[in-house]
Amino acid sequence: MEMNIFFEGRKRVNAEFNGQIIGTDQSTHAGGEGTSPAPFTLFLVSIGTCAGIHVKSFCQQHNLPTDGITITQKMNYNYKTRMVDKIELKVNLPKNFPEKYKDAVVHAANLCSVKEHLLNPPSIEITT
Repeated sequence: MEMNIFFEGRKRVNAEFNGQIIGTDQSTHAGGEGTSPAPFTLFLVSIGTCAGIHVKSFCQQHNLPTDGITITQKMNYNYKTRMVDKIELKVNLPKNFPEKYKDAVVHAANLCSVKEHLLNPPSIEITT
């Protein structure tokens, strides 16, 4: 796998991967134009959306409607370390969601490959 990163205007840094362009920018407060999410925002978004695709796939496989299902993601920012030190995901299910599938939905969300990579991080090497 290979991804190409390129620069475009002020603080915009984009990636081309599999024929798609993923744009990033910094907020106006950080000197950017706010045209796209910041890279760290995309990182955080990838956690919740990855869990979401697993929940959605589970529901589709079991012919369960996905209307009304949402995920709330809360991040705790530790001002001392200047890092997010806890991320909580809550799968919000409609009242009529079958009780027998609730644990399975949580299990499906836990299959997220982004989460798995955080638990077993790859090595990162930077060269010129």
